[in-house]
Amino acid sequence: MPTDVPTVQTKNTIPLWLAVAITVVVSLPFGIWLNRWNLPIWVSFIVWAEYFALGAKAAALIKIVPAYLSGVGVAAAIMTSYVWLTKVFGTAHWFKPTDLALGVAAFVGFCVFIYAMKYIPFWRDNTLPFFNGISMGLAVYFTGAFVHPFPAVVSAYALPWIAAAGAVLAGLLGAFLGWFNVAIMFPRKVTTTQVEAPTVAVPDTPAALLSSDGTALPPAKVEKVPPVDSTYRSEVKS
Repeated sequence: MPTDVPTVQTKNTIPLWLAVAITVVVSLPFGIWLNRWNLPIWVSFIVWAEYFALGAKAAALIKIVPAYLSGVGVAAAIMTSYVWLTKVFGTAHWFKPTDLALGVAAFVGFCVFIYAMKYIPFWRDNTLPFFNGISMGLAVYFTGAFVHPFPAVVSAYALPWIAAAGAVLAGLLGAFLGWFNVAIMFPRKVTTTQVEAPTVAVPDTPAALLSSDGTALPPAKVEKVPPVDSTYRSEVKS
């Protein structure tokens, strides 16, 4: 007889497309209402997407946040060495001013920190948020997206860490947006029933057949054909 099998599924009260639109509107004030303190909101969107890429579970934040923050710190350290090398190299350059200092800082810095991943399992196991932090730290630094709140005479050595502060704040906002996006969908457990057809046990007998009522029939008898006499074959040929 067919049986009803209960199945538990997760369904959203608010669809994803609507939840995303609401979350975008919630994020806008942080990028346009704070005047000089506006955050680079594009960083938040990237971390928000990363939250979904890593499973869209609140537990993922335990890995995303520290890995992202450490990546931002790595970017700030590399850019600080870049500022120092511009003083060391002076006017020496390849094609553009300070390009030699930037090339050396990036090459040495990435060699050191990427090799360090071999001995830091947390970085190695969370490469996406770690490299995301590095890229966002560099992006905010080179675009000057978070220097407006600070005086124009700020030290060049402080600029990498100012950029890091902007990348950190925007990244934390992105982590919140990812959590918020899922939370406002109000996922709920729904139990449904499915009809499961009965299974028929097939005997493990070679060449066994089943009758219409599901019982096994004995294997069919195979009659052996006697070999043709060779004398008879020669007579047929002649």
